[in-house]
Amino acid sequence: MLLSKITKILGFSGDIRDDREIGWLLTDSRSLTFPAESLFFALVTSRNNGHQYVQELYNQGLRAFVVSEVRPEFETMHDDALFILVDNALVALQQIAAVHRQDFTLPVIGITGSNGKTIVKEWLFQLLHEDCKIVRSPRSYNSQIGVPLSVWQLKPDTQLGIFEAGISLPGEMANLEQIIHPSIGIFTNIGDAHQENFISQRQKIVEKLKLFTSAEILIYNADNPHVNAEIKQSALQTELLSWGHQPDCYVQLEKIKKSATQTELLVSRQNVDFTFYIPFTDDASVENALHCITYMLYKGYDMAEINKRLSHLESVAMRLEVKQGVQDCLVINDSYNSDLNALNIALNFLTQQAVSKNLSKTIVLSDILQSGFQPEVLYGKVAELILAKNIHKLIGIGKEIGKHAVAFSAIESHFFLSTEEFLRDPLISAFRQEAILLKGSRKYGFEQISHKLELIAHETVMEVNLNSLVDNLNYFRSKLHRETKVVSMVKAFAYGSGSIEIAKTLQHHRADYLAVAVADEGAELRRSGIRIPIMVMNPEKSAFDVLFENNLEPEIYSFNLLKEFVEAAGKLALTDYPIHIKIDTGMHRLGFDPAEIDDLILLLKRNNQVKIRSVFSHLAGADDPRLDDFTHQQVSVFKVCADKLTEAFSHRILKHILNSAGIERFPEYQFDMVRLGIGHYGISALPQVQLKQVCVLKTIILQLKQVKAGETVGYSRNGVATEDKVIAMLPIGYADGFNRKLGNGVGEVFVKGKRAKVFGNVSMDLIAVDVTGMEVQEGDSVEIFGDQIKIAEVAGKLNTIPYEILTGVSRRVKRIYFSE
Repeated sequence: MLLSKITKILGFSGDIRDDREIGWLLTDSRSLTFPAESLFFALVTSRNNGHQYVQELYNQGLRAFVVSEVRPEFETMHDDALFILVDNALVALQQIAAVHRQDFTLPVIGITGSNGKTIVKEWLFQLLHEDCKIVRSPRSYNSQIGVPLSVWQLKPDTQLGIFEAGISLPGEMANLEQIIHPSIGIFTNIGDAHQENFISQRQKIVEKLKLFTSAEILIYNADNPHVNAEIKQSALQTELLSWGHQPDCYVQLEKIKKSATQTELLVSRQNVDFTFYIPFTDDASVENALHCITYMLYKGYDMAEINKRLSHLESVAMRLEVKQGVQDCLVINDSYNSDLNALNIALNFLTQQAVSKNLSKTIVLSDILQSGFQPEVLYGKVAELILAKNIHKLIGIGKEIGKHAVAFSAIESHFFLSTEEFLRDPLISAFRQEAILLKGSRKYGFEQISHKLELIAHETVMEVNLNSLVDNLNYFRSKLHRETKVVSMVKAFAYGSGSIEIAKTLQHHRADYLAVAVADEGAELRRSGIRIPIMVMNPEKSAFDVLFENNLEPEIYSFNLLKEFVEAAGKLALTDYPIHIKIDTGMHRLGFDPAEIDDLILLLKRNNQVKIRSVFSHLAGADDPRLDDFTHQQVSVFKVCADKLTEAFSHRILKHILNSAGIERFPEYQFDMVRLGIGHYGISALPQVQLKQVCVLKTIILQLKQVKAGETVGYSRNGVATEDKVIAMLPIGYADGFNRKLGNGVGEVFVKGKRAKVFGNVSMDLIAVDVTGMEVQEGDSVEIFGDQIKIAEVAGKLNTIPYEILTGVSRRVKRIYFSE
């Protein structure tokens, strides 16, 4: 949609200096990828205010904003930025999406209900995508914000839209109806979620039915008496396609037969019998599948074709997903919805899984939010459910559930105020042969329970000077043009220095991008509040869901990876997902060969699921003057390949090839962006440059030993005292990253102003150093590397590079951050 059309919709009468097509409606500053094509809506919520991110987005190249506040700092941006002033940015977002929807006459399925919306949507996509081009809500984008962002994805070639709508307050559904404007409606079910904001369940049903004001047909479960009654009494002018046990249903359900791995559904329609099979056995999946089957029967699919497609249905992430756990456990993750109805469904599933695998049943349950019940009544009902399902153990997390512990006295139960408190308790490591249901509201972060990190008290620490980090960043920036972007590499735990604090500092100091090695590293940064774009250099197929969930941008280096990623993005209805194309210009690790570029362009043009954000390559020897000719050759190859790609597409594609050494030695090749890694941490490719020391590894003297001549210290008795010696034991070993090759006099440490040699072998957790003749005592601080013993010196003794020394410091070594 043209920016001029958007301003007209919003009643903006100011000048537009640069009218252009807007492809991205942005509400989350972390998601900025294509600034020139984006329009940012500064939403104001109870927990955040989007106006505080305007300056940051402006610095990243964004120039179009919808705002409801005028702040003083905006004045400095008015020369080249457009500010569309509205009363409410959310209303403006919805208005634009509603007008966009009006441009399409295609069939649209609108789905609402308390549970099952996302699964029904995803299963309909799985069942129908062979027949037509479908746009659907990404993930669970069903809110006042998510719906307009979903509908915005409609394109001229779209043949079917499938969108879900969720509400928490009266009056909300009318807004969503204007945006989705479904021709086909599906009402999944009704439960207790968000009940506290409605006078009665009837009021909530009536509110949800407003989604179908203009729908031509409505599919629903007539076995729910409340839903059935309200639909029959409503003024909806729609054809009703009910399913259920009643004879007058459009699809009559006659029998359900369950086996260990599938469910057989016997139904009839217009006196014709059908038998369907689904590869799931829980009640929720049966209900969700019947919505889909009813739709397919209405559209004329025959029984054989429906069964063929049903057999390929896949489970949907964050909905009763089963994963293998430690100690012969099974983990069932259902952290999406926590009302009583959803709890009952999840407990049924837990029972089925536990019985089939002969496991005891455990539930980890958070406070249930927005139930509509008084706490005493709510947790009384929860206790009844848990007892009825013969659950063996309950772990309650949250203030409210703990207050009602007495309701659960009939079973083994434990209570914690927070997820963090539970993670610190030994109980987290005590599960054995259990089916464990994780059932909690998203705010409790139950994903942490599966990723507990062991915290070990340790006298060895690494001090990280954040001021020095920033000084080094600014040194490299001084080599660049003002418009050149910087990718800060924080992979491998930020080169051993601790990724979260480093990333927060770099974000604060306006790094344009961060880069990590694997998706889990990026997800950890997102959980810690990192908003700027994050590139993943080694994406793995098994972690694609982590990429999508956390807005992480993958490096794509091969056709196989590209095809797998396009397929995964398609399953989530994603379009124009940003990717970074790597070219192999002679290093011969990862990357597309130059001869493959033409085929790559053809493949990318055939798929709209992804969009190139940048093209790059990696220099093999930018730090070595002996390889300068090869460096120039690599750059030459890169230019040819990058130019081909950029000329093939209309949007801007960033180019980058320089690493830290390249920035210093080849600034003429900075292109649009550079990647700064080891330079952050004080390592320069130029001998005359002394960067700031960022990391200092320290420990203490744990014990002093008097060793007589002829005695030995450590394994293999390699530390032989040729004379009486004083030996200091230090609590650091190869498990901490102190290399074994530094033993027997090779390595040194710095204590009390002097160097002391390592004595004997390096153990897993300890080293011995010779402090004979030195005035030291137990508890004295010892430097392993830092200001006195440089990282490069340690690397030289090991015939390796500083990278290995830094990244080799294990995570059990505590990082301490400070600013001078």
